[in-house]
Amino acid sequence: MKEAFASISGDRIKVSIQESPIPTPNEHQVVIRVKAAGLNPKDWKYLTETPTDQGDDVAGYVHAVGSKVTEFKPGDRVAAFHQMGAAHGGYAEYSLAWAYTTFHLPEQTSFEVRSVEAATIPLAAMTAALGLYQDLGLPLPWNPARTSIPLIVYGGGSAVGSFVIKLARLSNIHPIIAVAGKGTPQIEPLLDKSKGDTTIDYRDGDEAVVAAFNKALNGKKIEYAFDAISEHNSYINIGHVLDPQKGKIAVILPWQH
Repeated sequence: MKEAFASISGDRIKVSIQESPIPTPNEHQVVIRVKAAGLNPKDWKYLTETPTDQGDDVAGYVHAVGSKVTEFKPGDRVAAFHQMGAAHGGYAEYSLAWAYTTFHLPEQTSFEVRSVEAATIPLAAMTAALGLYQDLGLPLPWNPARTSIPLIVYGGGSAVGSFVIKLARLSNIHPIIAVAGKGTPQIEPLLDKSKGDTTIDYRDGDEAVVAAFNKALNGKKIEYAFDAISEHNSYINIGHVLDPQKGKIAVILPWQH
């Protein structure tokens, strides 16, 4: 099978297409014939000189299953989260995943050429859910908020940020203050203006972003923010309006002091 491997030398990224054997699953794994794979920032931010296949968001058809896998069979439409750092990632014709990180796809979720929805789900949706519900401790969708909970989503136009907005709405978390740039037209349909949701364009500059935060919050401090960018002063801008006692920020990159 064909497989793409990426590496970096100095500031130059190299991608090579190589012939690799189709992986063989162990008793708890699934081999997927890949139809679509998601590209995440980590795939190019953390490259080394050793070529690797870091494709971890995979969608396609089950090709083979391990002897103890009972939930899937060849031909099933699935998406999966490939084990980070392990061999046989998603940038190949066939990929390997654990059965417990694989899930069936409903018919309306596509991985065809013009719509690769399925491959956007695993890592991005998981990151959004863990940040919202585990790190920030916000209400879950099956026990939604009953009072107003303002939430800043910095990077609302990113894959993670979009899932944060979708999950927050399911949890009845409003108003959502989404910071975005060119992705603003794609996230506006996800927002509910009737509940105070709004967008802020980061391209107007840091001072303008902070001023827009204060306007959206009516000068009050905020308790919850999800920073799906975590660089370029994003959490510094949030810090200007964060409650110094109760405020929490979920970040997707290590905190830089």
